[in-house]
Amino acid sequence: MTTRFDVLVIGGGHAGIEAAWAAARLGAHTALVTFDRHAIGRMSCNPAIGGLGKGHMVREIDALGGLMGLATDAAGIQFRMLNRSKGPAVWAPRAQCDREGYPKAVQELLGRASSLEIVEGGVETLITTQTDGQVPVRVTGVTLTDGRALRGETVVVTTGTFLRGLMHCGENRTEGGRVGEPAARGLSDALVALGFELGRLKTGTPPRVHRDTIDYNECEFQPGDDPPTPFSDMTDVLPQRQLPCWVTWTDEAAHEQIRANLHRAPMYSGQIDSRGPRYCPSIEDKVVRFADKLRHQVFLEPEGYDNERIYCNGISTSLPSDVQDAVVRTIPGLQHARILQHGYAVEYDFVPTHQTRVTLETKRVAGLFLAGQINGTSGYEEAAGQGLVAGVNAARVAAGRGDESFVLGRDEAYIGVMIDDLIARPPTEPYRMFTSRAEYRLHLRSDNAGRRLTSIGRDIGLVDDERWMRFTSRRLAIAEIESRIARSHIGGTPLETWLRRPDADVHRFADALRRDDGDAPLCADVLELVMIESRYRGYVDRQAREIERFRRLESMQIPRGTDYAAMRELRAEARECLVRVEPATLGQAARVSGINPSDITVLWIYLTGRRRSA
Repeated sequence: MTTRFDVLVIGGGHAGIEAAWAAARLGAHTALVTFDRHAIGRMSCNPAIGGLGKGHMVREIDALGGLMGLATDAAGIQFRMLNRSKGPAVWAPRAQCDREGYPKAVQELLGRASSLEIVEGGVETLITTQTDGQVPVRVTGVTLTDGRALRGETVVVTTGTFLRGLMHCGENRTEGGRVGEPAARGLSDALVALGFELGRLKTGTPPRVHRDTIDYNECEFQPGDDPPTPFSDMTDVLPQRQLPCWVTWTDEAAHEQIRANLHRAPMYSGQIDSRGPRYCPSIEDKVVRFADKLRHQVFLEPEGYDNERIYCNGISTSLPSDVQDAVVRTIPGLQHARILQHGYAVEYDFVPTHQTRVTLETKRVAGLFLAGQINGTSGYEEAAGQGLVAGVNAARVAAGRGDESFVLGRDEAYIGVMIDDLIARPPTEPYRMFTSRAEYRLHLRSDNAGRRLTSIGRDIGLVDDERWMRFTSRRLAIAEIESRIARSHIGGTPLETWLRRPDADVHRFADALRRDDGDAPLCADVLELVMIESRYRGYVDRQAREIERFRRLESMQIPRGTDYAAMRELRAEARECLVRVEPATLGQAARVSGINPSDITVLWIYLTGRRRSA
């Protein structure tokens, strides 16, 4: 077995997949270390990809040359564009996937990376060595639980919920990161031994019921889009049959069952004291926190074409199994439902992100990168975005190019917003991406992800020739349509003016272009992108000016190792916050919790060498 690699990736979840793919595609000899090669890409919770903010990140991952969009298009069983009734900044693609098909698609894609090897095993500890300089320790490999040692120039840890994972279902507690799979204990001890501070978070999952035991007549039918919109720019059509989902609601009978058994709920009995995701609460949390609400929505989502399980999205719970049985059977359509897997909560270790840089390399150990839920995030998409960034930077460090950091700005991508949020404001609960977290969301739309990021992906080395040819062809098509707008009219009204009207639509837009230029080929998604840009031109231009001001602030770098203690004009709280986070730029310093505008003024004076004159 090969024992020496450039990059070692620990964990085969969504962060590990993207990290391993990115590193291998950049030419690094990469090992993906996982308990079970057949579990790579497994979807622990709902087999769905995308949603508000999350769908934007999947489009960005695809534009940069990542895997998630391609795998979703291959395994999707229902595609929907959410928020179509609102503005394009919050349109969000989402797909329900086949639970078995998604990991199969991922594993097939990973098989195309010639410099990637899969190593089965659990990681027991990290191998490190002392070095000179500001970082006293450098990672040089890992030791597996069976005694094998793997050497690597860099290591990316993407352990998800497996770090000392503990599952709760009522009073029952079981070690593991998900049902039927063991926890990773040794790695937590190894991180603590290296001086890392660990925290504890919680997430949860709802029950799954047998599809043949549901009364669908009592539920609201929810079809997919026709035609469906792919996630990947490399996907032309989605020929697969789409499956419907259904919607139902809890009612007072369900809420009464929950209130009567709160003393048996781990979150309320004291059995769990870690923080769960505020924006994706358990059903028992909903009933307590939103006591005035008479009902809560439940989405019944199939887990695959040949899968008998229906995922009950909206009733995540860790109540005892007998209580779950009683609650589920009060819900319209589920009165006779048979539960195939009860819901449960899982607690796990994470590494608070004040110990990590924007490249996702740790401050304490050189060459050690963290990505995914170990950084305090929730969700497949957040993990995948971090994995891609960590994989690129790990490959660069392994190749001796550590000074060429790959960092996406808040003005460039939702991925950049997420990582900046994590570093500047370390999470105390599982972090979830929303469009509201981005200041420039009209610029960071899902439809223009390719336009924003494909060139960056090409510069990195992840975008191959085929994708680049598609991108350049699309870019030329956009430029041609934009030039034709200036010489086209609808009913005597200049097309540029007409496009700003609320009743403007793609079909009439295409007809106007054809009248003036004949039967030139027109692509619907390209037309829609141009329409959006034209309709919101004033807002987009104004946001572009805001981005330019933001970039000036971000361009002022803060040297690593800056002595904040010497800046006596800074408040004591500000010095403590800046030492803890070590912001990379003045702009990032301004976003650190506990920092106010006067602190930024003081810091600017020091950075520009103007203290004496000030």
